[in-house]
Amino acid sequence: MRDDDSGSILPLIAGYVALGLVVVLLVSAATSLYLERKRLFTLADGAALVGAESFELDDVRGPDGELRPRLDDASVQRDVVAYLGEAPTDEFTELRLIAARTVDGVSAEVTLEALWRPPVVTLFVPEGLVIDVTATARSVIG
Repeated sequence: MRDDDSGSILPLIAGYVALGLVVVLLVSAATSLYLERKRLFTLADGAALVGAESFELDDVRGPDGELRPRLDDASVQRDVVAYLGEAPTDEFTELRLIAARTVDGVSAEVTLEALWRPPVVTLFVPEGLVIDVTATARSVIG
């Protein structure tokens, strides 16, 4: 039996440092993914709002005389594509417009997709994930 215990704590410290580094890398990757999804959702939300405002003023009155905008898929798609052409989208990797449509003729629904890459690639975090978001907006008059 050894009476001298000097240096026996070094492997324990190395293990804790490695564990701490893994935790920091995982938390930074999770935070980066969360923020990228929020940024993509903000862009989709703005695009949906533009799509919800894509009606012509002549088409505002509904069949029952109530003021209600009528949207169609072509105008929503056209205005969303124009919005995405002017919006700052350079920060997104492989940004794609999946759908820009109206489901009920009153609201616009926009689905966007982008590739997320982690700040540091490790064994515990994938090289990248495809994230997609859907935002819906509705125009209300009156």
